[in-house]
Amino acid sequence: MKMHNRDKNNLQKMANDLNSMEKISMMMPVIKKMPIIDISEILSVVDNDDLVLVFNEFTYEEQGEIFAEFPLVKQLSFFQRVSKKLFTRIFEEMPSDARADLFQLMTQQEQVDLLPYLTKHVKEDVLALSSYPSDTAGGIMITDFATVSKDMTCFEAIQQVRKDSPSKKTIYYIYVVNEDRTLVGFITLKDLIIAEPDVLVEDELHTEFVFGYLSDTSESVAKKIDKYQLVALPIINDKKQLVGIVTHDEALDVIQAEHTEDMERFMGILSNNEELDYNDTSIFGHFKKRVFWLVTLAIVGIISGLIIHSYEGALAQMMILALYMPMVADTGGNAGSQSATVVIRALALGQISIKSWARVLWKETRIALMLSICLGVLAFAKVVFLSWETEIPAAYPLVATGGVIAVALSLQVISSTIIGAILPILVRKFGGDPAVAASPAITTIVDISGLLIYFTLAAKFFNLQ
Repeated sequence: MKMHNRDKNNLQKMANDLNSMEKISMMMPVIKKMPIIDISEILSVVDNDDLVLVFNEFTYEEQGEIFAEFPLVKQLSFFQRVSKKLFTRIFEEMPSDARADLFQLMTQQEQVDLLPYLTKHVKEDVLALSSYPSDTAGGIMITDFATVSKDMTCFEAIQQVRKDSPSKKTIYYIYVVNEDRTLVGFITLKDLIIAEPDVLVEDELHTEFVFGYLSDTSESVAKKIDKYQLVALPIINDKKQLVGIVTHDEALDVIQAEHTEDMERFMGILSNNEELDYNDTSIFGHFKKRVFWLVTLAIVGIISGLIIHSYEGALAQMMILALYMPMVADTGGNAGSQSATVVIRALALGQISIKSWARVLWKETRIALMLSICLGVLAFAKVVFLSWETEIPAAYPLVATGGVIAVALSLQVISSTIIGAILPILVRKFGGDPAVAASPAITTIVDISGLLIYFTLAAKFFNLQ
């Protein structure tokens, strides 16, 4: 069923309306025609006792797919509420990676209580996948794929695929292995269908392929899938044996999670892997994630106050300088943050490396020069236009004052852009995450440098004390 935008926007409203089994039953014909992801979004707010009855309207396979899309906290609460026998039927139909994620979230006692109810295949699969760190290829791979041998005919291979029964999401590639499960290539579903039934798989085999190792980071695997536009990436062990695959769906989740983490760090928010999402994180949890950087930078910001205090005499002589301090500081902060964002993104995508620092510095310097001219002219015009009635000492003409402020702002733009560009590279050089060169940190640093430039230039030009 094709969902209209209006229907999509009303999903949450529909979910909120499901406050009784009577309403759920009335809406079930409509709900059952929706995509799995939309059904999951609606049913995730249904009470666990009612959810048991609702699941009876779906096949076991559909139950597993719907349940896998629930938030982990909802999955865990449902598991803790229902009988192990009932839960097992749903659990065994979940995608293998989703099963492993939920299993890892359970306590050791809950895992022990569940394992006896699982079939041997599922039990072995869950225990194997749960043993890999979550940030590795092993931690995000699934075992739902089809394999054939190269000496099979295409007809026999199709029969084998039917026997393996991979899901619709993972059937596009059929992996070819030898007798000891070593990966020798792959054949596409299209190849199998088009080929004559008696043609050997070996004749249609693709031997040039991209793969990942179990110990590869999830981020590097996701980047391979994105780079080569793959539906799935085979994962092998040290013996070149096929042990799983990572789908493009999982790669997209990894990339999204990495971008979220980088953005949080860039904005000075300390990530906590134990927090599931914005809604599941408590108010105190959000407080803990944000307070460190803000308090630290507030303390560092005292330096700005000391600089202003040391130039109190200059401000007393020329109050116009105080009027344009925020403009200089804000412009520098914006320029530094822009530069840092561009460089951090380039580092993350592999477009530049630490060795590229000179090229990056030269490029950003030239960009900064052009920006400084543009913003300097704008600042000069702003001072002359807005302050023509402002009282200033007769010895300091407004045009000269505007020129000094414009030059100070231009120098601030150049210094801020260079700081924003070089700081992430320095952090990477010393083994850190470039995203820790957070926006608040850059803003604080360029504020200090901007005030020094601003007051030093004004004091020297106007001979202020």
